[in-house]
Amino acid sequence: MTPSPSGTFAALAAAATVALCGCGSGAPASTSGRTDATRSATNPRSQATARPAQPVALHVVARRTLPAPVQLPGVALAGGRLLAAAGLDAADTSVAGVVAVAGTGIATPRQVGTLPSAIHDVGTTGIGSSLYVFGGGSASGATDAITATDASGRTRLVGHLPAPSSDLEAATIGTTAYVIGGYTGTVPLRSVLAFVPGQPLRVVAALPHPLRYAAVAAVGGALLIAGGTDDVHARSEVIRVEPASGRVRVIAHLPQPLEHAAGAALGGTFYVLGGRGDTTTSQRRTILAVDPVSGRIRRAGALPLALSDLGAGTLGSRLWVLGGRDASGGVHDQAWALAR
Repeated sequence: MTPSPSGTFAALAAAATVALCGCGSGAPASTSGRTDATRSATNPRSQATARPAQPVALHVVARRTLPAPVQLPGVALAGGRLLAAAGLDAADTSVAGVVAVAGTGIATPRQVGTLPSAIHDVGTTGIGSSLYVFGGGSASGATDAITATDASGRTRLVGHLPAPSSDLEAATIGTTAYVIGGYTGTVPLRSVLAFVPGQPLRVVAALPHPLRYAAVAAVGGALLIAGGTDDVHARSEVIRVEPASGRVRVIAHLPQPLEHAAGAALGGTFYVLGGRGDTTTSQRRTILAVDPVSGRIRRAGALPLALSDLGAGTLGSRLWVLGGRDASGGVHDQAWALAR
């Protein structure tokens, strides 16, 4: 559906692999991380000295109706507003709208911008007052475009990915956006790329395995990545990536393999919301709370409906979930605000 990766992308991927290979024992970073996670989870002494558990359960405190049903929206906070960009509508057709869901001056969700083309499966994140959209797919294939939409709704092209990619995720730490995984149309990706406006992309890490449709959020200077698919099966790993050092490790495993879930951070906790297994009718309502350091996983409530392909983002003390697809194929137009 899309062209094979460019030579530039191949060079970047190779650089990531080299950067993550040890020079002593030769063991990959992901292997040592998984061993650490297993010891932490099974050592009673470490559990006995762990910090007291904080309440993590979420419940619905507000509901809004979106302008139209949407699945696979990219959701991010930018300029004090929670924005949703792109996605698929109820007819499985790509959309180009940028919708403000909540925040400064937004009493009712409304469209505030338009992307250059209708796309879905994008990576989105905010830097300052601008919403950045990375890649995405369409009926004609994936794109390598990186666009920025400012507070006025004006969208401009600001860069290119190493290869046309969809099914990727993005999150911001400080003033740097990170692009995680994805799919070129033929090859699922392992890359973690750093993007600073006005600068070339650079590889900061490689995931233990190729990954698309993962749940992702930035928590305390680290990227937390849960589930997703390796293009064959749904995965259960929770991966912690520390971009400053390039360290990558598996810190936990979800109760079940999960893909097409949403991820968001609230109060220092990483939340994984909804999703499904390998079958397209295995949607789930479960909300999971993951400690970003220890990897401890707790149930943290349930969504109003069992949904996959939903979007999620945080605004203040509320975590918003919006849109999504149910087991019968229905696409939803609701946005729910969750709080502790």
